[in-house]
Amino acid sequence: MDPVFFFELSGESKDMPPAEAEGCIAAESGRYRIIDSGPGHIIASFPETSLGYIADRIALTHSIGRYIGSYDPSDTKGLSETQLQAGTFAIKAKRFEGMMKDVDSQKLIRDVGDILSRNNDVDLKNPDIIVRMQMSDKVHLFVEERAIDRNIMEKRKVSERPFFSPISLHPKYARALINLTGAKRGDTVLDPFCGTGGLVIEAAEMGMKAIASDFDEDMVLGCRENMDFYGLDLFDHETVDIRDIPERFSDIDVVVTDPPYGRSTKTGGENALDIHRSAMASIPRVLKSGGRAGIILPYETAPPEMELYGVFRQHVHGSLSRYYHIFSVSNH
Repeated sequence: MDPVFFFELSGESKDMPPAEAEGCIAAESGRYRIIDSGPGHIIASFPETSLGYIADRIALTHSIGRYIGSYDPSDTKGLSETQLQAGTFAIKAKRFEGMMKDVDSQKLIRDVGDILSRNNDVDLKNPDIIVRMQMSDKVHLFVEERAIDRNIMEKRKVSERPFFSPISLHPKYARALINLTGAKRGDTVLDPFCGTGGLVIEAAEMGMKAIASDFDEDMVLGCRENMDFYGLDLFDHETVDIRDIPERFSDIDVVVTDPPYGRSTKTGGENALDIHRSAMASIPRVLKSGGRAGIILPYETAPPEMELYGVFRQHVHGSLSRYYHIFSVSNH
């Protein structure tokens, strides 16, 4: 039977982190099962050999570990049967978005620590095992195996690239969009509005065949410069208008893109809504049957050319929100 893992999710949005986690699990595991989900977490079983690949690509998760159990804060007796691996341990607790405010977290840590210390010694400074405690709908306990290092993604944000535009998706959200599509290592991933290359950089970092195009030759050249800067390969690239991409590309596994829509973005003088309509007509024509597209827009849409698999809202500021659409193409 496959082991069970707990995913401690970030709080960027309600729906995107669990969907991204499942996208990563599905892409990297031949078999898996989502056992439970709730505020700030999902619990899933899958082969242990997939864990490293999942952790290396996931963006909206803080940590992943071996699931111990979920308890009511007033009744942790079920913990008495828990056996940690050999070594010292420490417990680190966190409330998800301020939940369980009426529960004394320090007392809860002591109570759980008393039970677990029957077989293992406590070491608060340099423990062999970190037991994470998430306080949300229940008290969830897991042994941390992989903490996600977000600083790596910070080093690839737009201001760190040799060629940049002030309008660019943060690497963690670029990566999340790719993961929401369920793209696998080795898949061809096209961004037809590549800009400075944020999405293709993350696709290549995750072991995919990154393809970039844009109507603006300077952007394509700048994207190539950024890819070279990070030591990444572009599988293919082209300066081409969105209407003409079906003449240049075909049988693409996944399209991911963040089309221009703001006043500061470069559109060649064309109305952004017209560009979006052209994109919705062209993108399904380059995808293979069963392919998926991840498209970010400032509004929700469901064009007839593709089937809407899911949409996730991200509040940016004020009245501005981004909607991460995941589409699928069943046939042509």
